[in-house]
Amino acid sequence: MQTEFPEYVDVDYSAGENEGPDEYPSVEHCIETAADIVAVALEEYRNPAVMWTGGKDSTLVLYVVREVAREMGVDMPPAVFIDHFQHFQEIHDFVERWADEWDVDVIYARNEDVGALADEPGETIRVDDLNERNRREVREKLEYDEETFPFLLDTYVGNHLLKTVALNDAIEEHGFDGIVSGVRWDEQEARADETFFSPRHDVERYPPHDRVHPIVQFDEADVWDAMWGYVVPDSVEGFPVGYTPESKTDLPDGVTVDDVPVSPKYWEGFRSLGSEVSTERAAEEPAWLQDLDHTTERAGRAQDKEDLMERLRDLGYM
Repeated sequence: MQTEFPEYVDVDYSAGENEGPDEYPSVEHCIETAADIVAVALEEYRNPAVMWTGGKDSTLVLYVVREVAREMGVDMPPAVFIDHFQHFQEIHDFVERWADEWDVDVIYARNEDVGALADEPGETIRVDDLNERNRREVREKLEYDEETFPFLLDTYVGNHLLKTVALNDAIEEHGFDGIVSGVRWDEQEARADETFFSPRHDVERYPPHDRVHPIVQFDEADVWDAMWGYVVPDSVEGFPVGYTPESKTDLPDGVTVDDVPVSPKYWEGFRSLGSEVSTERAAEEPAWLQDLDHTTERAGRAQDKEDLMERLRDLGYM
């Protein structure tokens, strides 16, 4: 593991401190800020990567990074997709489709040791059957003293092993110094105090690196406005800027859902894309047409993980 954070990085870790979405009153302001943050990141980090889940937030981030990299004339960083073995198949298909379309190099981060110990979500895994590294994560970092745990993503042990450990392993293996992520202030209470540049330098917890949060200032409605106002029309020839479809059939002539860089699950009423076995549809209508102001975006997620978010983030979760 890297033992110290590189001295060549010079960013303002206080940028965005004590701010909130209300201080960014327009989508245009949000996009301009995101582009500015990404430009700094591409200047300062020698080996950055972009977290990409296939969800709206990380897809928006990927779009901004691609646009800024093109304008700056620099290489597009690779994307890191954490494969926790419990994704909707549509998410895998979406990522593969648009990685090819956008010529993005995708690195798949997996905790193969855990994945090999269960065939189906919910199966019981014995801690003693884990390799030495994973046992140490469970016993020492999580201070988990049970003999078994369920093979489920949205639990304390499952989330840490399947996502955080997989990510940390990828950071260490590839030597990434900056991870560009799509977290937002309004998304979850544990993320409300994040800054645009957030240090992760404690070598006892993770390989030292920075997290970069270019869309932290967006709220959920802003993200959808940016998707239909920027990402989709720039990706689909002839798609009207700002046109917001009301269903899968309400698309411009010749355009299908597969042609649009918006995950199919959002069209089906999901507002958050987590695990196939623990994330539920929020409503019948597409995500962007739901009551975004008076309902909770992550209500469809299993609450075990949500309630422990602060502790998980201390260990390196996004």
